[in-house]
Amino acid sequence: MRAPVPVILNRSSGSAGGPGTPDRVREAFRAAGREADVQLAANGKEVVPLARRAASGPSDVVVAGGGDGTVSCVASILAGGEKALGILPLGTLNHFAKDLKIPIDVEIAARTVVEGNVVRVGVGEVDGRIFVNNSSLGLYPSIVRHREEMRQRLGRGKWPAFAWATLHALHRHSSSLDLTLSIDGSEIRRRTPFVFVGNNAYDMEGFKIGKRDRLDSGELSVYLAPDAHPIDLVFLAIRAFFGRLRAAGDFEVLRTKELRIDTRTGRARVATDGEISMLDTPLLYRVRPEDLRVVVPQ
Repeated sequence: MRAPVPVILNRSSGSAGGPGTPDRVREAFRAAGREADVQLAANGKEVVPLARRAASGPSDVVVAGGGDGTVSCVASILAGGEKALGILPLGTLNHFAKDLKIPIDVEIAARTVVEGNVVRVGVGEVDGRIFVNNSSLGLYPSIVRHREEMRQRLGRGKWPAFAWATLHALHRHSSSLDLTLSIDGSEIRRRTPFVFVGNNAYDMEGFKIGKRDRLDSGELSVYLAPDAHPIDLVFLAIRAFFGRLRAAGDFEVLRTKELRIDTRTGRARVATDGEISMLDTPLLYRVRPEDLRVVVPQ
């Protein structure tokens, strides 16, 4: 008899915190032909120890039930090992699951975990921190920090808080980052309001903005807006929506396997899959190709 599948539900993430979700998950796996050992985490900090314990158990797969942050936490434990990551997309955006074509429906996603194929995909790493989607400096970490402050102080929902935080950051975040990027044996200097480092290449134009066609190309994608002011990003976004971003002289795309970022201040606020940390610079980014095993639809 196969061991029950450990399913880690982050109750602070999307619909994973619903009162009937644990029972629904158990029933979904039972209908797919396998028992689920549902484990509840009150927040993202509790996900990692639960994932570490599950990774040492007998099951060949460990399931993350939540959004991209939850998936990233579990992936950070499983990367480099032989146990596979299963995903129940119960968060708000579920970028990683969508890029892998994993169904959003709980019942179908559970059946995918039981009956799907295991593939190897790449992950990104910055100073030992794993990310499955992206990492960034500058404007976005400021937006996330202000968003969380507004949610805690004013009790706003995630999306209203994000909208207000974005307006606040565009208005107040007037200074650009002064950076030296070491990439493929060359050093380049840039002043930019943000640096976005993606795990594999993102589509940055049209209706597919923010999507990835593949996660196994073994590269990082780096996006900058040299000499742009934060308010200029509004016009960049408009051009991106209409498919004219590549013609913009104030947008730059790089591809690499490794990247070093130096700042003049010696420290930087860095977002990794939505989690914010203050890190000493230089920051060392690298791709870890085919380092994560994930269960995807057949």
